[in-house]
Amino acid sequence: MIKKIIISLLLIGGIYGGYSIYQMYQRVYQPNVTLKNTTDKYFYIYSDYTFDDVVNDLYEKGYIINRASFSWVAQKKANFKNNIHPGRYLLKEGMSNNELIDLLRSGIQDLVEVTFNNVRTINQLSGKITKNLECDSIEFYNLVTDKYFTTKYGFNSITILTLFLPNTYEFCWNTTAEELVERMATEYKKFWTAERKEKARKLNLSQSEVAILASIVQAEQSAHSDERPRVAGLYINRLRKGMLLQSDPTVVYGIGDFTIQRVLTKHLQTNTPYNTYIHKGLPPGPINLPNIKSLDAVLNYEQHNYIYMCAKEDFSGYHNFAKTYNQHLNYARKYQRALNKRRIY
Repeated sequence: MIKKIIISLLLIGGIYGGYSIYQMYQRVYQPNVTLKNTTDKYFYIYSDYTFDDVVNDLYEKGYIINRASFSWVAQKKANFKNNIHPGRYLLKEGMSNNELIDLLRSGIQDLVEVTFNNVRTINQLSGKITKNLECDSIEFYNLVTDKYFTTKYGFNSITILTLFLPNTYEFCWNTTAEELVERMATEYKKFWTAERKEKARKLNLSQSEVAILASIVQAEQSAHSDERPRVAGLYINRLRKGMLLQSDPTVVYGIGDFTIQRVLTKHLQTNTPYNTYIHKGLPPGPINLPNIKSLDAVLNYEQHNYIYMCAKEDFSGYHNFAKTYNQHLNYARKYQRALNKRRIY
């Protein structure tokens, strides 16, 4: 009788133990991630998230089916509860709790592509560069307009724009504003090789001044990059002669109304620090973020004797260049007639 009882207890214990092991196996390895309830395959862990925040978000946003099993495994496995890694993580349909926790505790994120171009102001840059990142555009703006912070990199709150080279970069989603600027400083240093610095020195321009001039060149010739070295050569000729640059885009930038299609006398008479019809030399800062082609167009400018240019009357986006004012007037009249014909006033 005792033997039978012992055997029965062993059988019951075996069955119970087996069932417990099966349940544990299911909690750990059974598929628990679904993407059927969401259009976003990425899960975001914010920098201030606690373990409970992670669990709540996973469940409430429909990423996990069984909340209790995830919580149980997460608390048992390698102390994940106290090792939360902020970031953006790529989830896959049918992942188990084990796979999901391994991903989240690894801190290995899916990187975010950050692209910024066609930027005129710090406000625009702040919005574009942080659009797909955790850091806030206001936080970034406040940082790059802080004179103590910008001085650290050798800029002021206006010339700091020249630190940013338009391109596409990869970042961790939770990159801070400070880390973002530091990365851009690294890219800036890569661009400004010894050869480029020497070319700037021969132009008697600082790196920021090269970027400011490049921004004007880019604004004047946004459609055809092949003409930019010629445009750059024209402005360098004017600088060397001590002439006013007389660039319409600088006038528009100073006014701040980027809807202006035709610059009129009233615009030219508006006194802003950026009005190169009034103030000699370069404006205090860039009027856009010049790309690498524009920067290199200045550093490798075309040597010629042109000091005037006017958009071609065929609206091709190219320019007529002139060495004399009379020749320039002839081109200007043609262009003005073309504008009038198109009723662009």
